[in-house]
Order: sequence, then structure tokens, then C-alpha cells
Amino acid sequence: MLAALVIVVWIVTGPLFSFSDTWQLVINTGTTIITFLMVFLIQSTQNRDAEAVQVKLDEIIRAIGNAKNELLDLEELEEEDLDEIRQTYREMAQKARDSRSKTNARRGRQRS
Repeated sequence: MLAALVIVVWIVTGPLFSFSDTWQLVINTGTTIITFLMVFLIQSTQNRDAEAVQVKLDEIIRAIGNAKNELLDLEELEEEDLDEIRQTYREMAQKARDSRSKTNARRGRQRS
């Protein structure tokens, strides 16, 4: 509703001020300020959502009995530390895939 009102004011005031340079400057300044404020609002909302998701994930990790609790605060680590942990999990995933492939290959030979 407010946006529609602003557009109507913009349409009405343009001809009243003969679309002068001052009018254009006021309109451009107003839209820039509104855009700037909207960016902060969206960013704040995204940050709050990310924090909520992080807390939920932390609770899931904490609640799982054999989970590694040292993963609870990964977001606080430096990039190099995160890369090391990421590489460790990639290696674990690769070993699991290799193991699964070997198991599937054995099952295929047993059926033949």
C-alpha cells in the first residue's frame, strides 16, 4: 500500500515540478536511501535465519550420541582450519564410496 502511494506521489509530482533536475535528484536520493535501508533489513533477516539454523544444527549434533561435538562451532574457525576438516570428511566419503563399490563388486561376482 505504501509503495503504491509513493508511486502515485512520484507520478503526480513529476509534472508539477516539470521533471526538473532538483525533482530528479530528490527522487533518486529517496530511492537510494530506501534501497540502502532494504539491503540492511534483508541482510539482518538473513543473518538471524542463519544463526537460527546454526543453533538447530548444533542441537542435532549435540543430541546424536556418537557425533563429534568439536564440530559444534565450526563457523568460528579460520578458513585454513575449515579446509583441513573439509578435506578429512572428503577422504572419509571417498573411503566409504570405495568400500561400497568393492562390496557391490563382490556381490555381483557371488551372483554370477
